[in-house]
Amino acid sequence: MTDSVLVQAVIYLAAAVIGVPLAKRAGLGAVLGYLIAGVVIGPFVLGLVGGEGHHVMHFAEFGVVMMLFLVGLELRPALLWQMRRRIFGLGGLQVVASAAVLAGVALALGVAAKPALATGLILAMSSTAIVLSTLAEKKLLASSGGQGSFSVLLFQDIAVIPILALFPVLAVAAPAASADAGRPGWLQGLLVLGAVIAVVGVGRYLVRPVFRVLSRTGLRETFTAFALLLVVGIALLMTLVDLSPALGTFLAGVMLADSEYRHELEGDIEPFKGLLLGLFFISVGAQIDFGLIADDPVTIAGLTLGTMAVKLGVLYALARLFGFDRPARWLIALGLCQVGEFAFVLLSVATSGGIFDAGFAAPLVAVVALSMGLTPVAFIVLERVVLPWATKDGAPARPADEIAHADVPVVIAGYGRFGQVVGRILRANRVPMTILDLDPEIVEFVVRLDIKVHYGDASRVELLHAAGCARAKVLVVAVDDHAQALAIVHAAREPFPHLQVLARAKDRPTYYELLHAGAHFAMRETFVSAYETGIAALRSLGARAYTAERRAARWRRHEERELAELAALRASGDEEAYWDRTRRALDEAERLMRDEDPVVFAHRDGAWDNESLRVDADARGAPTAADEAPPPLA
Repeated sequence: MTDSVLVQAVIYLAAAVIGVPLAKRAGLGAVLGYLIAGVVIGPFVLGLVGGEGHHVMHFAEFGVVMMLFLVGLELRPALLWQMRRRIFGLGGLQVVASAAVLAGVALALGVAAKPALATGLILAMSSTAIVLSTLAEKKLLASSGGQGSFSVLLFQDIAVIPILALFPVLAVAAPAASADAGRPGWLQGLLVLGAVIAVVGVGRYLVRPVFRVLSRTGLRETFTAFALLLVVGIALLMTLVDLSPALGTFLAGVMLADSEYRHELEGDIEPFKGLLLGLFFISVGAQIDFGLIADDPVTIAGLTLGTMAVKLGVLYALARLFGFDRPARWLIALGLCQVGEFAFVLLSVATSGGIFDAGFAAPLVAVVALSMGLTPVAFIVLERVVLPWATKDGAPARPADEIAHADVPVVIAGYGRFGQVVGRILRANRVPMTILDLDPEIVEFVVRLDIKVHYGDASRVELLHAAGCARAKVLVVAVDDHAQALAIVHAAREPFPHLQVLARAKDRPTYYELLHAGAHFAMRETFVSAYETGIAALRSLGARAYTAERRAARWRRHEERELAELAALRASGDEEAYWDRTRRALDEAERLMRDEDPVVFAHRDGAWDNESLRVDADARGAPTAADEAPPPLA
């Protein structure tokens, strides 16, 4: 009965539905929840799943394929070209250095040269599925460390191809015959080149016309079917020419990144990706061989922790070499120190190819699974222990830039998308300013626009002094990280009491905290854009321009008045009074808008609408230009 497909589906889905919410509630994250759920239903706890786990994992690996397709959709070819130094530099050095050190350790433990090299290459891989999912869940993917991690993972996916080509050379026994045994190297090269050209051609020239035809049918399911056909078909093509399916779909995603159908593809693929990735993580948890671990726990634990320690050291050193700041280094090192899912594939190939036997591979399988299981724990340690320590006293790894002379009215801390808009407005009005940012990439990027941005942590009082806050009138806190924004406000409040502090807030809770910390003005980062969209919505529903503007302005005055009162209640700590006032504020806003009689105001506001005045004038017979011209001078 338990072998039934339906029963197995119920077990896996129930494990996900129960395990993930419990893990999230405990602050462990979704990925660790999936892994724990897999352990619980696996053969060494409840025994609800067993030998079919390998088959489930093969199916669930499509989650990794779909994830890389979606990642590719977010990366325009121009952006990917900009990242080439990190992809091939940082990623290439990580694979080479990690494989060399781990192979050296294997040699020191008595492993022969060829199996030692294969072991090093296998353990050098990291988990694309777990790392990218965790970075996205924690909103770290766009950070400097997140982009560095992505670069390494992308190169590892590319490196799987030459590693697979190298394994037959390392085989110490005759490999089993295969369907494509004896395929000439030149033919294999042509097939690979043809497959890549086919993927690029499909992405560039076929997808858009097909989507255009499908859009005329008006059937949403046809879009979904074509999206799945695209991903599965490219994965199959890559498999036929012995390439990584994930790499092929990633390339297709990059080719479609500029397509007008990108968002449609994302919406169709995302649910399948999430479900299959969850299934993949559960399968990993279910395959951890606790029997083997129990037989020799010291050896397995030593191999696992030793492998992770070696990779952590190599990654940290390379991240430092490539100029990442201290928090980004630790994110890259702790985030990628596990062994990844491609290691299962490489271990299978190495075993079937005769590089080493199944007895040698068994503990390595346990090491891979355990290291993947420890990755969410590593991220928890990173968030709660390492990052607070790494940013202690606000001391960045790179020294702050020297600021020779700063006598300006405005200092801007943070020059991302929010700070740049503020800066452009001030520059257009010829207002001198000093700009600080802690992201080396932003500093390097903005320099190309001939705008001077100083690298440094604005939460350091001495840097604020150097930036000219003692003489400045305004400090704009435009950083994205809320904890850093609070630190900057606290740092500026006492030494510069004259300084007007204007801060960027993510939402209402951060708005309250910034005001309480001493900011004179805080703006929720999406408020103005949403406010303008509300006005546009009123106009689209038929309201005249002035009517829409006046109604929205009246609501905004009410909102800002209530927000100030709610901030005082929030600061007092009276939760019951705060929520009661919030509910009453919503009711008052609705009553305020109901008082706006649309019939009355439609007539009254007509006097303010230029278009209606023009229509009325035309109906009455508007005076000509000659009629309105002044009499000639005598």
